[in-house]
Amino acid sequence: MGTQGKHRTHLVWDWNGTLLDDNIAVVGATNAAFMEVGVAPITVEQYRETYCVPIPRFYERLMGRLPTEAEWDRMDSVFHRHYTEQRDACGLTEGAAELLAQWQQAGRSQSLLSMYGHDELVPVVRGYGIEPHFVRVDGRTGRSGGSKAQHMERHFAALAGISPEHAVIIGDAVDDAVAAAHVGARAVLYTGGSHSRVSLQAAGVPVVDTLAEAAELAEQLAG
Repeated sequence: MGTQGKHRTHLVWDWNGTLLDDNIAVVGATNAAFMEVGVAPITVEQYRETYCVPIPRFYERLMGRLPTEAEWDRMDSVFHRHYTEQRDACGLTEGAAELLAQWQQAGRSQSLLSMYGHDELVPVVRGYGIEPHFVRVDGRTGRSGGSKAQHMERHFAALAGISPEHAVIIGDAVDDAVAAAHVGARAVLYTGGSHSRVSLQAAGVPVVDTLAEAAELAEQLAG
């Protein structure tokens, strides 16, 4: 692992909205959380236009104010309960499993970093049969709602021998680009998840419509 990681492009994949096609579940769970505080439900399109992190800021855009700490805890709990109920109906993004297998078969390394809770993430990824394709699978530890940047730092600290300068983060959120810049990696953003194309373009990194394009571009950027 040590030598190949230094010279070949390493991919760090995002999970929700990138490898997992779960927009419907996320928006449904968000609307359940909104009901807790009397906010009207939103459509998938509205979600993709307004979503941002930290999540309380996203809620502020739709509530007209930041949720109180008590509201946040309640909304967060409702969101996760509803999301877990709806998640099982979600499949991997089209072509994702084949793409991960091909990247591994070509002798390249890849890992997964998600803001989904670590203890829930690992069995879910395992359930889709793709865990063996990754050298490491990390989920969020600690309180939800923040940025991925600190988690990305810890992820690379644990990826022995893999330098961020030879890595590309592939995700569906502007925060993925922020986290990549934080550690000195590149980023490619995918339009099929939580953000609209216009929102993603504000990040100033390449934006693509398929995961295959993302992997192809990643190889050119950091190879």
